[in-house]
Amino acid sequence: MDMHARPARAVLYRAARLLVLLALASATGLAGTPAEPARSPTAVPGVHDQHLDPQYWIQRQADADRVILDEQAIAGQNRRLLEQDASVHDLSALPSQFSATEVRDWVGKLSARPSRGLYDEAGQAVAGKELDTLVANLGLEAVPAQVPARHGLVVRRADLRTFPTRLRVFNEPGNTDIDRFQESALFPGMPVVVIHRSGDGQWLFVISAQYAAWVEQSAVAQAPAEQVRAYMQRSPRLIVTGATARTVHNPQRREVSDLQLEMGIDLPLLAQWPPDELVNGQHPYTSYVVQLPVRRDDGSLALVPALVPRSADVATRYLDLTPANLLRQSFKFLGERYGWGHSYGTRDCSGFVSEVYRSFGVQLPRNTSAQAVSPALNRIAFDADTDRATRLEVLRSLQVGDLVYIPGHVMMVIGHEGQETYLIHDTAGISYRGEEGQMVRARLNSVAVTPLLPLMLNEEDSYVDRITNIQRIRP
Repeated sequence: MDMHARPARAVLYRAARLLVLLALASATGLAGTPAEPARSPTAVPGVHDQHLDPQYWIQRQADADRVILDEQAIAGQNRRLLEQDASVHDLSALPSQFSATEVRDWVGKLSARPSRGLYDEAGQAVAGKELDTLVANLGLEAVPAQVPARHGLVVRRADLRTFPTRLRVFNEPGNTDIDRFQESALFPGMPVVVIHRSGDGQWLFVISAQYAAWVEQSAVAQAPAEQVRAYMQRSPRLIVTGATARTVHNPQRREVSDLQLEMGIDLPLLAQWPPDELVNGQHPYTSYVVQLPVRRDDGSLALVPALVPRSADVATRYLDLTPANLLRQSFKFLGERYGWGHSYGTRDCSGFVSEVYRSFGVQLPRNTSAQAVSPALNRIAFDADTDRATRLEVLRSLQVGDLVYIPGHVMMVIGHEGQETYLIHDTAGISYRGEEGQMVRARLNSVAVTPLLPLMLNEEDSYVDRITNIQRIRP
């Protein structure tokens, strides 16, 4: 071997190795220029991997950490909601007793006998006799002349139903995601006013802050109004800031074991709990000790300690309402299954935006129909005479957290990219035109990110053309 060739080959080897390392550094963002975000196809038009990362949208904000409403402004906003919006209920302002006519009016507004055909989970038509039985179980004939208002606290996540029944019904056979008797849900620690009991004695008609409907009697512990009020006013409190949190599992008090707690729920925090005193057989130093309601055998209220692990996504105060926090909070639900009326242990479109805003202490009406027209919010109303150019101009001005309403649906703005407005929303599915102009239906069934402009409500109407209102939670 030629001795002079060895140094030359070594130099060439080192140069080649340096080029490989530089190429790798460039590909991984180590050469001083950040790597381009991955652009894997998602099968949803206009959505790439970077759009599914809240940090991508936070970085696009000029002032992501500015406070939109401070604590005092949020308190004022919530007062306006109670004063101006008939869809929410100030429980402290309800009468101490209701007349029979008032009870029948409350129940009758919700529990009217269905006039259209319904189907059960097996795809069989619900017979008229079965509907008659449901109506009879309302027990409205037995309402006394005067009904005392009874107060209580919800002890577990519980469905709110149109009728006092667990029967699930649907508009068509086989389409079993949207139960037409499912209204909403109540969560542990929520206060209610009980105004009626079903004929079979197993269900209560309750008024909660956001909704009035039927709930299983086993989910409510009743107590004097003063005790319920004291529980709600007790401080300090622990706020759930994750999509959900769960109490620690324990075998001693199963009523407070492994309970699901939803975003924005706040519970009394027993901050002075003795550090060496066990809670349900467990040392408390790795957890927060909270107070939860339980139902005694006679239906009355007891308050007991329970643990929420310190690893849970919780806080001892409401989060600051900022664009960055709105994005972080909404994206905590990304991919969660869509649940009509809070079914499946999840939530629907209006529940989703309500719970995001509740983590900041902001209260909203329960349903899209009420949210969209609430006089307590900063509303931009569209009608049939609002042309597309005006609609597009307004869309370009929208900011993170603005709520966009079409009939039966609400979406939250997360930002803009070029001329496109992007949204996060809890949706059963979207429709859009494919490459050849054909209608494509994507069953998303989740909290999802989508652009707005391509979305179609039907063959003729786009989402943009059918926007009814925009609500802005701002000064």
